[in-house]
Amino acid sequence: MANLRVMITLITFLVYLLPSFAKSSESTKVIILPKSLNLTLLTDPSTISTASHDYGNTTTVTPGGVLCPSSSAEISRLLRYNANAETMFQVAARGQGHSLNGQASVSGGVVINMTCLLADVTVSQDKKYADVAGGTLWVDVLRETAERGVSPVSWTDYLHISVGGTLSNAGIGGQVFRNGPQISNVLELDVITGKGESLACSPQLNPELFYGVLGGLGQFGIISRARIVLNHAPKRAKWFKMLYSDFTAFTKDQERLISMDNDAGVDYLEGQLLMSNGVVDTSFFPPSDQSKVADLVKKHSIIYVLEVAKYYDDPSLPIIGQVIDKLTKTLSYLPGFISMHDVPYFDFLNRVQAEEDKLRSLDLWEVPHPWVNLYVLKSQIVDFHNGVVKNILLKQNSTSGVALFYPTNRNKWDNRMSAMIPDEDVFYVVGLLQSASSQNVQEVESVNETIIRFCKDSGIKIKQYLMHYTRKEDWVEHFGSKWSDFLKRKELFDPKKLLSPGQNIF
Repeated sequence: MANLRVMITLITFLVYLLPSFAKSSESTKVIILPKSLNLTLLTDPSTISTASHDYGNTTTVTPGGVLCPSSSAEISRLLRYNANAETMFQVAARGQGHSLNGQASVSGGVVINMTCLLADVTVSQDKKYADVAGGTLWVDVLRETAERGVSPVSWTDYLHISVGGTLSNAGIGGQVFRNGPQISNVLELDVITGKGESLACSPQLNPELFYGVLGGLGQFGIISRARIVLNHAPKRAKWFKMLYSDFTAFTKDQERLISMDNDAGVDYLEGQLLMSNGVVDTSFFPPSDQSKVADLVKKHSIIYVLEVAKYYDDPSLPIIGQVIDKLTKTLSYLPGFISMHDVPYFDFLNRVQAEEDKLRSLDLWEVPHPWVNLYVLKSQIVDFHNGVVKNILLKQNSTSGVALFYPTNRNKWDNRMSAMIPDEDVFYVVGLLQSASSQNVQEVESVNETIIRFCKDSGIKIKQYLMHYTRKEDWVEHFGSKWSDFLKRKELFDPKKLLSPGQNIF
């Protein structure tokens, strides 16, 4: 989800021996690997501590050891041995650990640090795709491909996360309405199954594995290579933010923009909520307008931010002016409350990095992040807004973080994949990306539970993204008609149920 903006407000503050072994979270249990495997599990306190926590910072799950593989063959050896061992252990692949509730963790088992693999990005001769190692960060994919004049077409808001990680979930952001999620832009995968088999897969080769792994939450195999679709990399982006006080006008303009064709429309679209009980970030606007923006929020309690971007190479092309005219003259934002930045394409896509740097300098990055990410039907978005935003969020003493709110098109997704979305042509992505302190994290989690319960009691049909269910019945409900296929794929590719136990599905 996983998908993810990190503009967090400032008010919150995973030894080679004979044989190799690692202590698990149960002090009497030991993972023993035969010397013939030639694999070393790291067990030093620093490595174990890092592998015990994730970005969510609300859980501690201690592994027995961490494998830092030098090749995918080492991962395959470990999994093949494990699947046939008398005493088995569970395994979790971990990229940057950007999960929220220990999904990439394993208690007493082995965490595989995918970032130890060479961050390889190989662009094809015709520049139509790149073969990328699963542990590679998206920011490195962007950097390597852009140097060749091409880039992937779908991005998460935050780029310092691994390719395998986002493809195991979906990979969503402001381009999803146009190009689909990242899982819709994959041509081929190399996957190491729970049985230790290393298989290439695509829509034509091993399709059950291909479609299962994409959005499959790590349940069927570990992605060691992905073939990513590329297109022309533009040079710059015209980046706009516009303010609305009327929710209907805000959503109407968003829905209109995502319906336009590529040339006449925008390339990126998201939206945010500025609420009077939170810290209002006005920094995108000129200094002379920042106090006016803050006053607007005080006056209306909620201000809706439409955020769009148009990519370009040559600013003199007529289409660029036409798109800008359309944005400035036909949308229903509050008069005068529009701001535009003209930035390099790389800087636009990597825009969250500056926020991370600032928060890290203030020791406010590694705080609890009790996030909730939802997909909401367009037909029920007004009910959601009134019931959740106005009657739950706005009534809290304070909120801390970013509230994302934007529509996308269902026809850009492939229903053969494991990822679940609502059954309506247009649905909204809602990301309540709150940060917390150790003192109030339970309070924020309680609010999240209240939101989920309200939706269920009110008949608002939602799907969670980057979810963390603890009951089997919730997973069955989540996957719905896909559950039987999910079970079948698990039996095919990980019959011992050794992979990704942190998801709590099996």
